[in-house]
Amino acid sequence: MPQPLDSLIKPLRAQDLARVAALEARTFGPGRFARTAYRVREGGHDLSSASRVAWLGEALIASVRMTEITIGGLPGALLLGPLVVAAEQAGRGLGRRLVEAALDAAREVGATLVVLVGDRSYYGPLGFASLSPGRIALPGPVDPARLLVAELAPGAAERYSGLVQARRTRGFDRAISAA
Repeated sequence: MPQPLDSLIKPLRAQDLARVAALEARTFGPGRFARTAYRVREGGHDLSSASRVAWLGEALIASVRMTEITIGGLPGALLLGPLVVAAEQAGRGLGRRLVEAALDAAREVGATLVVLVGDRSYYGPLGFASLSPGRIALPGPVDPARLLVAELAPGAAERYSGLVQARRTRGFDRAISAA
């Protein structure tokens, strides 16, 4: 009998980062560095303690990074991405459950908005919706139909506009190593 998905999910720790990077490399290949989430995080960033990983025994099988961001200089938002699930674990609902756990954790740390670039068909049922075009800008080209937000506080999306930038106040991975 398979282990329940919730029991596989844990907070991301600093010591997990090398394994997460290896899983992302296997799954996305070298083109991953052109993805928006990677572009936002260039040059160091603060990973939120809302980041989550999934383990099956000693194997890291999935990860979702949550990066602390400002939007137009206003803090309190997170960028979700990348979400990665090992190919042999695909189709079990692990990615969706990982995102749900990360959103729950984001609420607990006081985030009011989560931004991502992804498919509405996948993320819509998890609470993500489109935003008015041009309201939020990300580095690099982004299809406006794929820019989605989840409000963790009522009306949060209305408070934000401008350029998304990673917070760099505490230094790379200190946010998660302190958690």
